[in-house]
Amino acid sequence: MTDRDPHYLARRTVIKSVGLGLVAGALADATSVQGAQAAVPEGEIWSGEYWAKKGDVPLWMYRKRLGAPKPGEPSRPVLFFVHGSSVTSRVFDLSVPGHGEYSVMNEFARHGFDCWTMDHENYGKSGRTAGNSDIASGVEDLKAAAEIVTKETGRQKFHFLGESSGALRAGAYAMVAPERVDRLVFAAFTYKGEGSPTLTKRAEQLAYFRSHNMRKRDRDMIRSIATRDKPGTSDPAAVEALADAEMPFGDQVPTGTYLDMTANLPVVHPEKVLAPVLLVRGEYDGIATVADLEEVFNLLPNGDRQFVILPGTAHSVALATNRQLFWHVTRAFLTMPTPIAT
Repeated sequence: MTDRDPHYLARRTVIKSVGLGLVAGALADATSVQGAQAAVPEGEIWSGEYWAKKGDVPLWMYRKRLGAPKPGEPSRPVLFFVHGSSVTSRVFDLSVPGHGEYSVMNEFARHGFDCWTMDHENYGKSGRTAGNSDIASGVEDLKAAAEIVTKETGRQKFHFLGESSGALRAGAYAMVAPERVDRLVFAAFTYKGEGSPTLTKRAEQLAYFRSHNMRKRDRDMIRSIATRDKPGTSDPAAVEALADAEMPFGDQVPTGTYLDMTANLPVVHPEKVLAPVLLVRGEYDGIATVADLEEVFNLLPNGDRQFVILPGTAHSVALATNRQLFWHVTRAFLTMPTPIAT
């Protein structure tokens, strides 16, 4: 394989605790990144870019872990991050200089996890289609991504962490591919949406969501993610950093998950989710009500389940000033000992 080969994608990079690069990638024919691995000291964070294929749609994937992968080494637990409706996977690997660590991928890489994420169809670096990228489409994205993760790590089962509609994608995937799912973290999950002021307001645009596959997503809209529930629960610098990372991908995002959340709930049926589940809700979340999540909790069939409310936190736990609380409860859940008595 040479650099003239159209399948040659030498794009692995070394990133020492920084956010994702914003290099555009129009790479439609490959399934994973090829090329030499850069040398990374064992204690430093290595990163790599990959590509999955869903039919003809290229899907961009990203990975972080301590040290570069080595042939024959033991596999590490895989944690796959699933993004929501209005942002890309950049939300999980944000760099906010002078304001502390915001990359949850860095955080969990340091704790020994093999961290993966992806841009869903019509988001970020992934391929553009005429579709609306609804939850069902996201499930197909995850199916394609899982094949790449297994190829690269040897793991058949992974942990999944989804935020907002990303939690819906992860939950819907868990229903159809239970053999692929180890433990699930649902952050800002929505079940039926009853009593949600945000969804009630959003439903006023239902006719638009039904007739359009894309919607406006400008800098002010990104800011509103962190301010609409309870101003002051996120650092404005982090929100601006996220907007800086997102806007190079344009001011349009798909309507599919908004349509699902305003007209088609429930899209995840808790009784069909067999894996252990951690439900995480911010105290001031305007979408995921306590009653909604209590109903989910009571319907989950696996006795290994938890429901945690984070104080001083709104809908976006990834951007929260109290994000370390989210990291703590997630890590504790993912590293629980195997039960002896069942």
